[in-house]
Amino acid sequence: MSDEAHHLARVARKMVGDRITILNGRGTSYVAEILSVQADGVVARVIEETHEAGEWSLPLVLGVAIPKGDRADWLVEKAVEVGVTCLVPLRTERSVVDPRGSKLDRFRKRVVEASKQAGRSRLMEITEPEAVVPWFHEASDEARFIGLPGTRSPAGRVSVARSRSIRLAIGPEGGFSSGEVHQAQEAGWIPVGLGPAILRVETAAIVGCASLAQALNP
Repeated sequence: MSDEAHHLARVARKMVGDRITILNGRGTSYVAEILSVQADGVVARVIEETHEAGEWSLPLVLGVAIPKGDRADWLVEKAVEVGVTCLVPLRTERSVVDPRGSKLDRFRKRVVEASKQAGRSRLMEITEPEAVVPWFHEASDEARFIGLPGTRSPAGRVSVARSRSIRLAIGPEGGFSSGEVHQAQEAGWIPVGLGPAILRVETAAIVGCASLAQALNP
């Protein structure tokens, strides 16, 4: 029995006749009725199909310097909940974590768990780590914002022309270096503020994503 089927039958204790929601992770969700619970899996009949449930109208890409320990897991979970489409771990001058291999696998498992809880029909992608400066110079046709302490323009009040997606960059503890900030601004990134307090990496990322999503998605 697969992990999902085991959870359904043995943990959630679903029975024949119960209705469940199935997410395919690619934009479609289904309401289904359980027909049988067997040793090798669960059989269900689709009743209703819904597209893009739990998704913003514009893709939201978060580039962030990953924090240490459990704070990184919390960041991944909450990024799913606020609607991030793609999370890019950034390598910066002041980064302390460069997640690879088993750590990325753990993050991706957390994405599946959080997506079920949040009812999202698409799984948030987590890419391999990228160097921040080349990343700043990608996708010039997207709306691109960089969270900088002390910036007066709040993320929740931005106004930009039509764009095919939104990008937000959040630096490590201590922030981006002056050289990195210069590279971002040279590439056209717009500085945004995230409030008067100094925020931890994971808090800044979630506050920024939630504010931008509400401001830019019609």
